[in-house]
Amino acid sequence: MNATPTALPPVVDADTWREQLDELRLREKAATHELDAIAAQRRRLPMVRLPEYTLAGEDGPVRLADVFEGRSQLITYHHMWFPGEQWQCGGCTGFTSQYTRLDFLDTYDARFVVVTQGAIDEALAYRDTVGNKMTWYSTADSPFGADMGAPAGAGFAVNVFLRDGDTVYRTWHTDGRGTEQLTHTFPLIDLLPWGRQEEWQDSPAGWPRNTTYEGWLDSPDIARLYGPDGTSDPTPARTSGTTSTAATAGERGAVAPQVTR
Repeated sequence: MNATPTALPPVVDADTWREQLDELRLREKAATHELDAIAAQRRRLPMVRLPEYTLAGEDGPVRLADVFEGRSQLITYHHMWFPGEQWQCGGCTGFTSQYTRLDFLDTYDARFVVVTQGAIDEALAYRDTVGNKMTWYSTADSPFGADMGAPAGAGFAVNVFLRDGDTVYRTWHTDGRGTEQLTHTFPLIDLLPWGRQEEWQDSPAGWPRNTTYEGWLDSPDIARLYGPDGTSDPTPARTSGTTSTAATAGERGAVAPQVTR
């Protein structure tokens, strides 16, 4: 990462800069209004009544309705899992590492948890290794994960549910790049003059370019930074792309930037 650029943005006077910024701001505001309209349509989506599912939690079996812990709304992130691998999907690991303070959802009568196809003991051990702060559940012995678009050995997803008593409804789902709006990493990186620096992006000639995923922190990086034996050294312990033989570039998870998605 940090390839040396061969070109820089043009230097202009302040008035010219402001004029072009104002032109861009019109598009930014239009996008904001479109996102508002999308959210309004999302609030009007119908929902699907679900059968009763039983997951595994830290304290044993738990009904899906009880995963809400008394709240009416639930978000689940379905974390990719490959049995026998020391390191799980780097994209999923990095994505879920961002969420360290979720108590604000209490005000909205909601909860956000991780669900994985891994056996609960393995999943909890991995959670602790990488310093993840979310609550984890396992769907290893339940069809819940597959039914929600994240079958064993393939894929990640985000689902949203509404509970009415003991009845649970599925209200929304996304995967692929649909998860990007739920993260703060790419919105911040996209503000930078050189952006993500990934080869698939539309950038001016001379901008630094790297292979897709090269700048992402991998699972060992997350563990080193945030795990129980982590350090404060921000320099990634860069590997040769991924530490998991199962988590290939096309499977790195959470926000894989295939532009066709």
